[in-house]
Amino acid sequence: MLRWTITFVIIAIIAGVLGFGGIAGASAGIAKICFYIFLVLFVLSLLKGGLSKK
Repeated sequence: MLRWTITFVIIAIIAGVLGFGGIAGASAGIAKICFYIFLVLFVLSLLKGGLSKK
């Protein structure tokens, strides 16, 4: 999931430099969504791992 986020951030940066504002905005939005999903899954896995050891 984090790999997808990095990919979309790179696409957004390249599109922004080349002047494609719509594509850059869409890629940045997708990257944000992927990053938040990654954070939620990461926290859930930490909680599950911590709870299963007890």
